[in-house]
Amino acid sequence: MVEGYSFFQMYVAGGFFMHPILACLIIGLGICFERFRTLRRASINTRQFLNGVKKALVEDGLRAALDFCEKTNGPVAAVFYAGLQRAPRGVEQVEKAMMNSGVAETAFLEKNLVWLTLFVSLAPMLGVAGTVQGMIKAIGPANAVSPTIVAPGIAAALLTTLFGFVVAIIIKTAHNFFASYIDKLVLDMETSSAELVDTLVELEYQTQIPLNQIGQA
Repeated sequence: MVEGYSFFQMYVAGGFFMHPILACLIIGLGICFERFRTLRRASINTRQFLNGVKKALVEDGLRAALDFCEKTNGPVAAVFYAGLQRAPRGVEQVEKAMMNSGVAETAFLEKNLVWLTLFVSLAPMLGVAGTVQGMIKAIGPANAVSPTIVAPGIAAALLTTLFGFVVAIIIKTAHNFFASYIDKLVLDMETSSAELVDTLVELEYQTQIPLNQIGQA
């Protein structure tokens, strides 16, 4: 019975619980698309960006470095901008500002991932609930004495469990990809932030002038 089903027939045969499972899939894929676009825009060549900031600092001063950060997309640039704004107040303030900005940027990168986690758990549970409902219908008083009638009903009821697991697998795979990508971005953010602080300390030591005056004639 199940082998000859088209997808639409399987969906209809699965019953009511197929609808919320499908909603989990549609919303989940929408979130995946939004996160993919956001993370793609957030990705930059961190090494090249860091070198650009260093060059702007040394050659043209703090204002040029801030402008360079402001024109660059991504969490690393946002963290650098927050830190460099506090540069005239000292390296400790730079570190504090960058840490606070890093927390905010990480939260932005992880936005909506909690919903993917929810759908990964919810879809299989809805599938099992649909299967239990279908089996209760199949093994009703009228059908209890006829296994040949009960078996097709049970097979159709199991479709919701199958659909729920398929949806969970798709969303879980996407969630793990995004989580791994975000971990890489956060690591880049932390590493490059430490390098920027080292650069500021070195510049201040070499020039013996305040950071906000570096690069000025």
